[in-house]
Amino acid sequence: MKTILVPVEDHDSMPAVLEAARLLARRFDAYMEGFAVQPAAADLLTVDPLSNLAISQHGDSGVEIERDARALFEAFMAANEVPAAAPPSPMQPARFSQAWSGSGVEADSFIGSHGRVFDLIVLGRPGRSPQHPRLAPLEAALFESGRPVLVAPAAPPSEIGRNVLIAWTGSTEQARTNAFAMPLLRKAQAVTVLTVEGGIAPGPSGDDVALSLIRDGVAATAVTVARSQRTTGEAILDYAQQHGCDLLVKGAYAKSRLRQMMFGDATRHILANAALPILMAY
Repeated sequence: MKTILVPVEDHDSMPAVLEAARLLARRFDAYMEGFAVQPAAADLLTVDPLSNLAISQHGDSGVEIERDARALFEAFMAANEVPAAAPPSPMQPARFSQAWSGSGVEADSFIGSHGRVFDLIVLGRPGRSPQHPRLAPLEAALFESGRPVLVAPAAPPSEIGRNVLIAWTGSTEQARTNAFAMPLLRKAQAVTVLTVEGGIAPGPSGDDVALSLIRDGVAATAVTVARSQRTTGEAILDYAQQHGCDLLVKGAYAKSRLRQMMFGDATRHILANAALPILMAY
């Protein structure tokens, strides 16, 4: 994970997004790139399917939005002593550094297209309030970039990837997410492959996944838990909280590829309630 894309927008989780990106960039000696994002004109009045709230039109001009986003990004980087990026070359790969991209405001779709040349995209967890991150940037990143997405919680994390929880469902989306997570899994002190009874598709078991990871040098163990009158999403988050997990690896499942994505029930619950970072992919 040597290149990290950070879309910057005016919402209350932006400090957590920037800190999550910084933690991973420091860990992998990686480059971070920020740019300003806002809804396209056609999306301003659409209804967010996660929050059921209409997105109101932003009153500021594109110049003002870009200026404020850049100021936020650069102030954070300066406060945390993240150096400006040097020009890359074959003899000089990415180092722990940062840069601001472009000189304008991009629509959500740009996250999906530009994100294809990055190892990771970092965004905030969508919420119900107008001050919370929107769902559309996450949709664009997940379903159009082909890259993994780190979804930061509302509060800035203190560490990411020491104690990792994999929510194994047996799906192809989860298998791809596990593959994207390998750089983090190899560095983790503990990796738990969690299976919730009744929440797994036919195919490899959690034990199979843990064994495969062990062969790849990952300190993995498999655990199966009962729902106990909980949903699958509730069981996953309960386990993460009880065992001090600092990263959840969760495949994104979409029942529809239409503009209004209908996430699976477990994914929807996790996106609405997770207090830890989530690495997602589709």
